[in-house]
Amino acid sequence: MSSLSATIQDVFNEPACAKNATKSAADRKKGCTKQLQPGGAAGGCAFDGAKIALQPLTDVAHLVHGPIACEGNSWDNRGAKSSGPTLWRTGFTTDMNETDIVFGGEKRLYKAIREIIEKYDPPAVFVYQTCIPAMTGDDINAVCKAAREKFGKPVIPINSPGFVGPKNLGNKLAGEALLEHVIGTEEPDETTPYDINIIGEYNLSGELWQVKPLLDELGIRILSCISGDGRYREVAYSHRARAAMMVCSKAMINVARKMEERYGIPFFEGSFYGIGDTSDSLRQIARLLVDRGAPADLLDRTEALIAREEARAWAAIAPFKPRFQGKKVLLITGGVKSWSVVAALQEAGLELAGTSVKKSTKEDKERIKELLGQDAHMIEDMTPREMYRLLKDAKADIMLSGGRSQFVALKAAMPWLDINQERHHAYMGYVGMVKLVEEIARTLFNPVWAQVRRPAPWDDPADTWQARADAALAAEAADPGKAEQARRAAGVCACKGVDLGTIEDAVRAHGLSSLDEVRRHTTAATGCGACASRVEDVLAALPALAAE
Repeated sequence: MSSLSATIQDVFNEPACAKNATKSAADRKKGCTKQLQPGGAAGGCAFDGAKIALQPLTDVAHLVHGPIACEGNSWDNRGAKSSGPTLWRTGFTTDMNETDIVFGGEKRLYKAIREIIEKYDPPAVFVYQTCIPAMTGDDINAVCKAAREKFGKPVIPINSPGFVGPKNLGNKLAGEALLEHVIGTEEPDETTPYDINIIGEYNLSGELWQVKPLLDELGIRILSCISGDGRYREVAYSHRARAAMMVCSKAMINVARKMEERYGIPFFEGSFYGIGDTSDSLRQIARLLVDRGAPADLLDRTEALIAREEARAWAAIAPFKPRFQGKKVLLITGGVKSWSVVAALQEAGLELAGTSVKKSTKEDKERIKELLGQDAHMIEDMTPREMYRLLKDAKADIMLSGGRSQFVALKAAMPWLDINQERHHAYMGYVGMVKLVEEIARTLFNPVWAQVRRPAPWDDPADTWQARADAALAAEAADPGKAEQARRAAGVCACKGVDLGTIEDAVRAHGLSSLDEVRRHTTAATGCGACASRVEDVLAALPALAAE
């Protein structure tokens, strides 16, 4: 595990990470000291993160080395689409049993690789390490090397056992595997001045296909998409691209940054959600390509395409704006969508009651403030009860989120629309923006909600669970002392059981101003470390406390 530990340390010290960039020279020397321990995988483990990041490579055989449940829980948990190969839809696992745990599973893994190559002849086999074989000492690097030499096929080890950390770490470890074993290993048949990579895009519900026709019209070729609707060979020769667009820096910023260092491929972070962001991203792609030698007329052709598509999109959503006037949306998502979808909703004429930032970077949060103002209601993390309270207090009319939080909205009898990876509609580009507006209108104005909110004939309207919950919230709001007590009791660090009030008291008593100081005085963020950004947000929101 020593090489894995070194890789994780390298990922945590990512120079392109805004948090690392703000550290002092002394703190940068210390590096990130997140421990490799259980407890940091809430909301998805590192293995799950690696699998969902790479499984959209459609012609690869994805083999999970571990118990069958690991493959069962990770298979098809994103609605990615393929325009060709279907091998990625086949689940492969070594299905380790008790004997393998006692005597080792390396022979079983080697046999599984051989069987896959003989039966399916894929261009490559990706082997995912999971917790149990990692703890029992199975050396998947050695097995993959032996299989590669024996069968003459790329067999790529993906070292991301779940216990090393959360899903986001797994995303980056998947990227490290591509950088070490895949990218730069093949050459394209031809190159053009218009070749780009799109990194961190997974073609959910086929949304990449809503943007590709625009790029095709401009003559811009997607040399490689990492990893939505991707092919192994495309990733292998992606080092020949002229420019790159990073869709989700939270997932694969390490890939974009290291490709820029090694191969001189400039990149920018952009979004294809919403009219304005789609136009800005097209402009930046064109500008980077022209800077790298593409003909200058690409800029004029891009502006002409943008003008035409924007006019069509604005005309399509115009009839919905009067209906959306005064309607508020609660957005529970994360990462790049925490700001890109905000911009799209504002373009549709909707107001934001709040947006989640649990998986957002510092830059994401700054963009939200630019869009919503400095008083933007940004949600770091909350319990279902707190979410229910927010829905009631904010008087939101609809919630956009992933499947995990849908039941809170449904219990509150509030319209809900899936905006995350399990969705069945594509919302990218100009066409996707129109589709998003149509789906919001269809959900928001569905007559079923009037029926759902009406008490059943046999129920006492004053004795439903909604009425009791509303009464409890009203009683809490009427007593400022109880409301303040509830606010201070909000959990910040689950590992150490540290609440908001404890941190605020420590800041007041000791004049704390940094994350390390809060750690020393409260033990917050000394477990898995996932709450570190929440502690920093508390410090940023309370600048006056340290001076008291």
